[in-house]
Parts: sequence; C-alpha cells; structure tokens
Amino acid sequence: MKVYQSNEIKNIALLGNDGAGKTTLTEALLYEAGIIQRRGRITQKNTVSDYFPVEQEYGYSVFSTVFHTEWNGKKLNIIDCPGTDDFAGAAITALNVTDTALLLINGQYGPEVQTQNHFRYTEELEKPVIFLVNQLDSDKCDFNMTIERLRELYGPKVVPVQYPLNEGPDFNALIDVLLMKKYSWKPEGGAPIIEDIPAEEHDRAMELHRALVEAAAENDETLMEKFFEAESLTEDEMREGIRKGLVTRSIYPVFCVCAYKDMGVRRLMEFLGNVVPFVSDMPKPVNAAGEEVALDSNGPAALYFFKTANEPHIGDVQYFKVMSGKVHEGDDLTNNDRGSKERLSQLFVCAGANRTKVEELVAGDIGCTVKLKDVRTGNTLTAKEVDWRFDFIEYPDPKYIRSVKPENESESEKMMAAIQKMSQEDPTWILEQSKELKQTLIKGQGEFHLRTLKWRLENNAKIKVKFEEPKIPYRETITKSARADYRHKKQSGGAGQFGEVHLIVEPYDENTPMPAVYKFNGQEYKITAKGEEIVDLEWGGKLVFVNSIVGGSIDARFLPAILKGVMSRMEQGPLTGSYARDVRVIVYDGKMHPVDSNELSFMLAGRHAFSEAFKAAGPKLLEPIYDVEVLVPSDRMGDVMSDLQGRRGMIVGSESSKGYDKLIAKVPLKELSNYSTSLSSITGGRASFTMKFSNYELVPTDVQQKLVKEFEEQNKDED
Repeated sequence: MKVYQSNEIKNIALLGNDGAGKTTLTEALLYEAGIIQRRGRITQKNTVSDYFPVEQEYGYSVFSTVFHTEWNGKKLNIIDCPGTDDFAGAAITALNVTDTALLLINGQYGPEVQTQNHFRYTEELEKPVIFLVNQLDSDKCDFNMTIERLRELYGPKVVPVQYPLNEGPDFNALIDVLLMKKYSWKPEGGAPIIEDIPAEEHDRAMELHRALVEAAAENDETLMEKFFEAESLTEDEMREGIRKGLVTRSIYPVFCVCAYKDMGVRRLMEFLGNVVPFVSDMPKPVNAAGEEVALDSNGPAALYFFKTANEPHIGDVQYFKVMSGKVHEGDDLTNNDRGSKERLSQLFVCAGANRTKVEELVAGDIGCTVKLKDVRTGNTLTAKEVDWRFDFIEYPDPKYIRSVKPENESESEKMMAAIQKMSQEDPTWILEQSKELKQTLIKGQGEFHLRTLKWRLENNAKIKVKFEEPKIPYRETITKSARADYRHKKQSGGAGQFGEVHLIVEPYDENTPMPAVYKFNGQEYKITAKGEEIVDLEWGGKLVFVNSIVGGSIDARFLPAILKGVMSRMEQGPLTGSYARDVRVIVYDGKMHPVDSNELSFMLAGRHAFSEAFKAAGPKLLEPIYDVEVLVPSDRMGDVMSDLQGRRGMIVGSESSKGYDKLIAKVPLKELSNYSTSLSSITGGRASFTMKFSNYELVPTDVQQKLVKEFEEQNKDED
C-alpha cells in the first residue's frame, strides 16, 4: 500500500442518529473504494461495522469502527460511530482524532435529538460539518422539510450542494448544484449516469447554485472580489472556497445519498476526496503541557492511542493516530504515561476486522497494532528525544449507575478484571469500588449502555452478574451546638483501660468564628483554644478539632487518639452510617489515670462522646443534588417537566430552540436512578440529558426518619 503524506490524508468522523444508516453507508463507501468486493447487510450480520457479537445480538452499533479508503490519490480515514446517546463516548473520541464530521440524517425524520448532540460536540471541538441526507427512497422522506429544519437550527450556513428529484421508493436521481449536473442511477446503483440538468429544474438549480457560489466566495477575499465582478466562480474556486469555509465552520454543505441502493455514494466520495480539509489544513494539536505540536512527518515520532478493541483469537487491537513524525515496523518507543518501553512489531491500516499490513505511517495518519505489552487507551508513545503526552479527550459524566456483583462470589476478582478490560474499549464504562457504600459500582451513559456490558460479561467472559440499585452517598451534619462526656473504663486483671473525654460539637462554617462561651442547661462553658487542626475530608467538607483543655486534665499525647476516635465516627455517622461533614469539635476537659490510660481508651472515649453529642446537636441528613439538563422535543416538554417535578426536581430554567427545548433542573440523585429509561419511554427515545453533581442539601424530614429507622434496625445489636 502507498505511504500517504500529511497533505494527502483526510480524517472523518461518521456520525448520526441511530437508524440513520451509518453502517449501510460504510458498506457502500468501502465497496465503491474497492476495499470490499460485496456489500454486507445488517440483517445478514456480515457488515464491516457491527462485527462484534454483542452488536449482532442487539442490532445496534456499540463500538466505533475505524476504516480507510483510497480515492483519487488521497487516503480517507473514516470512523463510523454508534448513534445512540448511550455510546456517546465513541463519537467524542472519534471527533477528537478526526478533522471533519460527516453528520448523517434520516430523510424520514430530519435532524433528531442526537443530531443536535453530535453537532454540539463539533461546536465544542470546532470541527467542520457536512450534512448528508440518507434514505431518500423512503415513503416518508421529505428533503425540503429536512433543509428547513436544519436552517432553523443552524442558520444560513446550511447550504445544499444537491437535492433529490423524486423522493420515495422510486428515487433514482438528484441535481448537483456544485457541478450543475443531473445524476441518475440504474436500479443496482453504483456508477451514475451524468447528464445536463432538465429544463424544468434549471431555475431551481441556478438559484441554489448562486447561493452555493456566494457561500463559497465569502471565505476568501479574492474569491469574493471575483464573485462581485463575474457573479460566478470556477469549479476549482468553489471547491477552495468551500474547503476554507469548512475549516472556519462558516458553511455546512448538504449532500444526498441512498446508501442502501448505493446511489450518490460515489459522488460523495469525490467531494470528500476533493474538498474536505487535509490533516495539514487543520490547527495544530496541543499536548498535555499546553504546547502546540507541529504535524511534521520529519519531527520526532509520537503516537496517541485512542481506542482498544479486544478481538477473539487476537487479543487487544490498539488504534492510534500519528501526532508527529513517522512510525515503522520494529520501532522502539517509550510509553510516557506508564514509563515502559514498547516495540511496534506490526503496523496495519484497517477496515473493521480486516487489517492490511503497512511498513510506515506518517503524521496525521491513523492505524492500529497488536500485541503491545503495556499500552492503555489514552497513552502516548514517543521517540526517546521527547516526553510529550496527549490527554485531550474529555468524556461525559456518567448518567446511569448500578451496583454489580457476580452470582458466584468466588468470581469477584475475575469480574473486576473483565470490567476493567472492557473499560479500555469504552472509557465511559467506569468501575468504582466504593468504600463508603460498600458496593462495587459500574457507571455508564444509560440502561442500554450497562445492559451491553452485562451481556458481554455473561456471554463473552462467562460470568453471571447481578445489577442492583446503588445506595445513595448521603452525608450527615448538625444544626446546633451540643455537649457530651463519656468515660471509658475497663478492668480485666492487670492493667486496665481508662479515659474520659468532655467535648462540645457545633456546625462548622468558615465564616463563623468560634464563640468564647457556650451555654448548656443553664451552665456556661468558657473556651480558650490552645490549638486547632482543620481536616479536609476526602468526601467533602471539613472537621475542625480544637484543643481547649486547661489544667492538664488530659495529656497532649492523647489528643491524636481522641481525634482518631472522632474521625472513626465521622467516617460512619451516628444517624445512618453515612459520612459526616462540617463539624467543629472542642475538647475542653476530661480525666486520665496514671496507669490505665492509653491511646485506645481515649480513642474509644472520644468516639462515644462525639457520637452522643452529635445525636443531640440537631443532626440532619444531606442528599446529593445534581444539575440536570434535558434536551427534549417541544411537544414533550410538559410531560418531561411533570416527570421531573414528580422526582422532587426543582425547575430552574428552560430555553427554546426551534422545535427542541432545554430544560434545566436540580434533582436529588435518589430520584435519578432510572431516569434515562423513563425519559426514553416518555419521549419515544427522542430526548437526551446530562447530569452533573451540584451540591448537598437537606433531605425531607420524612425521608430522614425512614432512613434512620432502617439503619437502627440493621444495627440494633451493634455496640
């Protein structure tokens, strides 16, 4: 295979709503490029994309598929991404390592909610966008409606390059207003018949042609001057103007295709090859140190590993982008994330599970390798003269959490290892061993996302697992001051145990100074702080430990033991066993024994005194509150709002955006356990949402009473 240079390579992410036809389009693209000799069908489970067993089981794309085509002396690296919001991580990864987004739209429905999600990702990453309307042979296809909706959403930058002549089952022709030609196909598709535009379409075609010429001219002063003079541009000038407009996101061209019939695909390939920006046209990537890295094939070698696929009989296949320099078979590189050395024994370019061996890849190209010793998704390998790292991919926060455990407890370690390996394939599967909740948590983007992982555990790893609703990480705090003392005394022959601690607790607020005098039951307690230790709690909030002992009633050497006892109760709060936070503890008195006092005695005395004072200090439970943003079709806004309010959600705002509304709310985590499933049900799968931790707030009194009672029942026999 030819070694392509940076100015001959184009990297493209293929995005679109589930059901838009990305997998079918991939087959047509590969067929037209000669990479495959026969187009596969999803129903026959023989497509280049969706070749993993779980994808064939569900009939959905689960993983992105990397493939390449060669067209007119250019190399196109294309990453076909899953369409469902549950697998958004794959789309975000693809957009970070490619330069142009090809956004496929189902002509029956127009832009859908996932279209908007994907477009939002392109906005954040400033990637060029090309819209491609598919399924023109559908009864319900409405191209004009699709263009109208796209313009409502994205404005006049949406510019048709083609339009269909006869939508519906008889579709076989379109008008290309860039080339000003009619393209038509025989029933088998493939090579088009190219003719002059029919007289009856001439006026419409000329109107769209002028709009396209003007949009192209706007991106270059020289072209704009020529347009004003001649009111026209040559074909090459239009291509140059469109390319510049793509790079600056000032034009979103719209193409037409019927992927299933292989109509329009060859013309699309021509446009991708002729007009889409090369990797050398795009801004320089930035490494983890904030330095720009030039796309220089003569620079030091640097590879960024963005994807791992575990394939039967092969093991890990690891996909990379060459960020700088060249890479060859047999090169020795350094893993700057893990400090290990790696040798690249083999290099491939790929089309799904099909791999073609190559000897060299240059800056900007995408390839894969196998049998690396110690490389993980997100690692950077470089030549020894540089220590660059790349960490530019930011994944969305989890939206669906379940506790997971194997049905056979002896398989716990095996299950953990299997999930950790799968999280290399999809970093939005996050495994957490929660010390606080005493549960193993698996986090993802939705119910289907985690159901897919469960299927793979049970069918690939042969581990039967159970998913359960996770516990909620409540917090405990206090609302007023309280005092308590506790004497720990134990005598069992020989040396005994003795320690007595008197302490005061109160809510801690860094803006509220500690009083000099406290009053409980008519008695005053004067406090003189002799020392203060502020503990930043790893679960949030603070513990402030104040030494106010006078007269030497407790030796200073026992204070760390008292603090340890207090901390043990902060880690397992007296109300429900949840972490406690934002408490000031003042140790002001106590007693010790010259022989029987020791660290253990004072630790236990401090623990019990703190527990009693905490319970008397107006203890309250706090629950985690999340900021939730829902993108919902306008006709479902009322239903979604009612559902959120039924979840104790507080609506804090809404924005309307041409057919879709954004609803912003604060919702307790407890009420979001099954929200992704419920939202899909309410809206017919047409909505999406994000959630991010906001703060902790007091739980309602009835909820607190229920939780405390449950905890007391579970722990009634505990000392």
